[in-house]
Amino acid sequence: MPSIRSIRIPLVILAFIVAAGGVYYWKSQSANSPQEKYKTQVVDRGDIVQSISANGTLSPVVLVNVGTQVSGTVKKLNADFNSRVKEGQILAELDPALFDAQLRQDQANIANAEANLVLMRAKEERARLLQKKGFISLDAVDQARQQLDSALAQLKLAQAQLTRSRTNLNYSVIRSPISGVVVARNIDVGQTVAASFQTPVLFQIAGDLKQMQIETSVAEADIGNLNIGLEVRFTVDAFADRQFSGKVKQVRLNPTVQQNVVTYNVVVAVDNPDEVLLPGMTAHVQVIVSRHENVLRVPNAALRFKPLREEGGEAAGKNNRKEKGRGGATVYRLDQGEPKPVRVKAGISDGSYTEVLGDELKPGESLVVREMGAKKDKGSGFSLRMM
Repeated sequence: MPSIRSIRIPLVILAFIVAAGGVYYWKSQSANSPQEKYKTQVVDRGDIVQSISANGTLSPVVLVNVGTQVSGTVKKLNADFNSRVKEGQILAELDPALFDAQLRQDQANIANAEANLVLMRAKEERARLLQKKGFISLDAVDQARQQLDSALAQLKLAQAQLTRSRTNLNYSVIRSPISGVVVARNIDVGQTVAASFQTPVLFQIAGDLKQMQIETSVAEADIGNLNIGLEVRFTVDAFADRQFSGKVKQVRLNPTVQQNVVTYNVVVAVDNPDEVLLPGMTAHVQVIVSRHENVLRVPNAALRFKPLREEGGEAAGKNNRKEKGRGGATVYRLDQGEPKPVRVKAGISDGSYTEVLGDELKPGESLVVREMGAKKDKGSGFSLRMM
């Protein structure tokens, strides 16, 4: 006679099978309802702004590197970071001792050359008089004239050297070439500045921080949509909740090629009246290419959708997504619980919505954006493993 325990185990297994079957039946039935099988979004009206996204760096419109043409030791600093300076204002001074000494030496050379010139002029006049009386030859007169010309050339050389020494002395005083703000200082008092091979950069001066620009790179696929004067919106990390504006100022013709990717430098003019935007900030740029207000629009997910049961469903969906502005596209309207294809003409897109041209769709109609039932059917089965 079988024991109670041996009878209880088959009953438990049977109950489990019945419960699992009930769950499976309930899921399969619920998956057949349109609400569970398809996710939809409605056609509506709204604004669409087509834009091009890029990142760039803020910089002053005028940024001057101030250097020096002479070498020396920094004796005095008259400007520091963020100093407001005027054109011609003294920024720094090099030790002028060597330049003063050279200047005095050149002045002495000029005095010596002038004295020698006086002597050579007197000798030349005397030689002409003696030649007229027949005491010396013409060759002696020519030699006297040559010595006079040489003395005159030595005087001009000494004067040129004096001018150079005076210029070098003036170069020892570093002056601002423009009015603006010092954004960088690369020297300190006592530092030796060597200008032997290249001019060292001592200061960087921004002309006017109220007028700035963004230099950004735009891919070649988007460059054809850009024009001078287009509206630009951008944000910076320092003021994430604030949106700034500008205009496209220049599209530079020189391309940049990196790993076979071609980009073009686009310059955006920016007004900065309160000077909150600083040089070097990263700008997240949106160039407004086109703006259409209160137009009929559909979600982009509806353009990407393709029923899986149709032949080549997934591939067709991808191809449908690739069709761009003012091209043909297919969306699926939910009609009596089933998706019905509707061919539409697409306009501009903002990445989330696409403008629809024509009267094939009406506001409020539901479009399928995803098929839920197929995913549920794949995972709704169960297996019972007997141990």
